[in-house]
Amino acid sequence: MLKLMKATSLTVLLFLFSGCTNIFDNLNTPTKPKINNSVETVDFNSIKSIPDMTSIGFEWQRSNDPKVVGYNFYRMDLQKDGKTLRLIKSIDNRYATHYVDKDLEPNTKYAYQISARLADGSESPTTDAYIAQTLQRLPAVEFVQAISDLPNRIKIIWRPHPDPRVQYYRIEKFNTTLNEWIYLKTINQRLSVEYIDTGLDNNTAYKYRVKAFTFNDVESATSKPVVAKTKPLPTGPSNVRASNNIPKKIFLAWDVSPTQDIIKYDIHRSIYSSFGYKKVGTVNSNILEFTDKTDDDGRVYYYKVIAVGKDGLESSFDITPIKGISLPKPAKPVLTLAQIQNNRAILNWKAGDNRAVSYNIEKKIKQNFFEYKLVKFNNITDTRFEDTDIVSGVEYKYTVQANDEFGLVSEKTNEASLTIPKTNSK
Repeated sequence: MLKLMKATSLTVLLFLFSGCTNIFDNLNTPTKPKINNSVETVDFNSIKSIPDMTSIGFEWQRSNDPKVVGYNFYRMDLQKDGKTLRLIKSIDNRYATHYVDKDLEPNTKYAYQISARLADGSESPTTDAYIAQTLQRLPAVEFVQAISDLPNRIKIIWRPHPDPRVQYYRIEKFNTTLNEWIYLKTINQRLSVEYIDTGLDNNTAYKYRVKAFTFNDVESATSKPVVAKTKPLPTGPSNVRASNNIPKKIFLAWDVSPTQDIIKYDIHRSIYSSFGYKKVGTVNSNILEFTDKTDDDGRVYYYKVIAVGKDGLESSFDITPIKGISLPKPAKPVLTLAQIQNNRAILNWKAGDNRAVSYNIEKKIKQNFFEYKLVKFNNITDTRFEDTDIVSGVEYKYTVQANDEFGLVSEKTNEASLTIPKTNSK
């Protein structure tokens, strides 16, 4: 505890202009005090005080003069106020012998002078200057640490403040936009010594400091600032590729992510390249492929493969998608001849591409105005077809389809309509 100072040296007295007249010439009060020299001044030697960080408690010997109705307290901040004394308290009881001056600055010297007050508002000469000093602030919180490499968060820990007067801590964070420290969180209880700041940007540095506060909200010195950085997003897989030649499927493969703590890969798919993605599969980190099944031939999908770390962080979705296509149908054949020859229907065609391994012929036989009978000829390996099962006067329609090795069937050619003309019998 700091020693109390009752110094009344000549220098201080000159500085304070102590005396019955001069001191009141500088009082910052609404009205100029009226001095009654016949009233005994409060005994300077009886004044005692006990300081705290933001308050000073006083005790003095009461006046025995029956004309006294109370006491006036004057104060001056020796570091700020210069020589200006201010009336800070009027005590309305002659028997009062204690007063606590509050809301002071820590580690600051103040000069006080006391007078006895009469019922008519006049007062005795003040005492000599009584100098007292508030205690220093609590020391700063020690061993503050900010822990980096956490997902979207930073953890701040510190050593409990040793002073039992501490009731809570205040966490402050530096705002780079405002270029100033801002209040972040209050942590109650002296032994509670951690805070986790969440919802932060990835791979970003943040600065923090901690203050301790007493039960009457007096703050300690500020801790040293600490800086930590959030965990970066994992790096996505490289060399992602997608097939375009597998029937009813699209096969994806990729190279492993260089990030060490990847636990899985999520596969997202859309029919559009720029939006509409939905997750369609997940594989463990030791699997670098995925097969997407589809019921359509020639189905086009766009894919994004996202790496997911053990903390749930995902690699960036802002990547170029990979286009995959299930194997399209083979190209339909091209009819080169469709005619009646010698009471036979003759069809010739050529392959639409190099995938055809056989062909299907559909024959429609007209039954009446609305109805046709369907006959199929499958797995024809030639590119020529002759149909002898026809009669004159009946309309026949023919189409050709190609089959590939996977059983995919092309679209049909346009229908070729053939009829053997009826002959007139006599």
